[in-house]
Amino acid sequence: MPAVFLDKDGTLVENRHYDVEPSRMVLMPGAVAGLRALQRHGYRLIVISNQPGVAHGHFPEPALVQVRRHLSELMRDAGVALAGFYYCPHHPEGRVAPYAVRCHCRKPAPGLLLRAASEHGIDLGASWFAGDILDDVEAGRRAGCRTVLIDNGNETEWKAGPLRRPQYVARDLEAAARHIIRADARTWPTGKGMVAG
Repeated sequence: MPAVFLDKDGTLVENRHYDVEPSRMVLMPGAVAGLRALQRHGYRLIVISNQPGVAHGHFPEPALVQVRRHLSELMRDAGVALAGFYYCPHHPEGRVAPYAVRCHCRKPAPGLLLRAASEHGIDLGASWFAGDILDDVEAGRRAGCRTVLIDNGNETEWKAGPLRRPQYVARDLEAAARHIIRADARTWPTGKGMVAG
């Protein structure tokens, strides 16, 4: 089963630094149309998010339960289903001891994607990762996915590397979805590997 893994802040919802207040969560322009198109074509939609605010002490980990719930509601109101929500609460320079560690789940490491694929029966080679920074691209490629960079100004470092080259660059999630659907239509012209949408 294919999935589109989605970064949360700056890709799916507006990027508000260390803000976990559900009432301020707003879907990005183009997100609704993109999500609907992807779901219609049979992709499962799974969020993969670094949440270092936990490690830095800006908010407690349980606050992310409300974030997941509200994000699921936003997507449901848009007519799509959130299949999974995975986050990394760690940061090696954090100040909350249990979370101030190096881990395998913080992007650009692929740990969360591998876990999600195992738990949801996802074919990583048939899947995509869409995110707004090159750490998202690297995480996706390390997991074996194809990748789309949402180039909306959030990437500021532009550290190059062979695993940090996306297959496609899009202005928003709607444009990313169009590319993903077209690319897979070429790969599987008879629908092989796709779930009927």
